[in-house]
Amino acid sequence: MESMVTKIILALFLPGLLVVLFTRITFSHIVALILTVALITASVYAGYTHTWLLYIVDALSLTIGFWYATLMMKRGKKQED
Repeated sequence: MESMVTKIILALFLPGLLVVLFTRITFSHIVALILTVALITASVYAGYTHTWLLYIVDALSLTIGFWYATLMMKRGKKQED
């Protein structure tokens, strides 16, 4: 049971943070989202994520991370002008 709690906590934060990190590295929030989805897909295929609750939490975190990365990119472009 504690393993499931750990997976939920990681699913809450890790995908969103990965989107933001990859956005900072690639300078594109779309590419960052694609890379993060690819990593999550690989973890599902490998068997680390196996419940619908984890899928939903991953998707929520991805959405929030993508929203923040988009906001971050807009702020960066506004500061350039």
